[in-house]
Amino acid sequence: MIVIGLTGSIGMGKTTTARLFAEEGVPVCDSDALVHELYETDAVAPIAVVFPKTVREGKVDRAILSQMLRENPAQFSVLENIVHPLVRARQDAFILEQRAKGMAVALLDIPLLFETKAETRVDVVVVVSCAPDIQRERVLSRPGMTEAKFAMILARQMPDADKRRKADFVIDTGRGIEDAKAQVRSVLQALSQR
Repeated sequence: MIVIGLTGSIGMGKTTTARLFAEEGVPVCDSDALVHELYETDAVAPIAVVFPKTVREGKVDRAILSQMLRENPAQFSVLENIVHPLVRARQDAFILEQRAKGMAVALLDIPLLFETKAETRVDVVVVVSCAPDIQRERVLSRPGMTEAKFAMILARQMPDADKRRKADFVIDTGRGIEDAKAQVRSVLQALSQR
């Protein structure tokens, strides 16, 4: 089985591209969705120890946590040391499950793939990208997004140009959904010939 690692900076179209792979029959493990689930289950107790004010009604309140991290970015590494091992364990279970099902390809959608050295755990890296002006427009149109929050997120991510250089495949989402869909099919075609 070929394990694809899908990544891309904020606003590049990674979520849409993951959906396009899923529409082509590729099982997808969404790391962001895992984190959301962990904030309601296994990560709650350890986060409550370090960030007690962030837990409300048995769940991590992401808005409060986000505000705390904006005020003290050094705490990101503390949070990541709690959450990343839990995410990795679920990703590993997902891969084992897909192998057991006899799938030819499975995809791990990992926003911080290079930043967390997760490229060592996948066979192929697909980077989703687009022009900076398109990225900016997409991100700033999100509810609650500000220039400051966008800058903070970008500061924690490897620059797009560096990701593109490290990629096995780059999918440019700046030319519309049909074009992106064709690029996804092209990647899968290339992988089927390996």
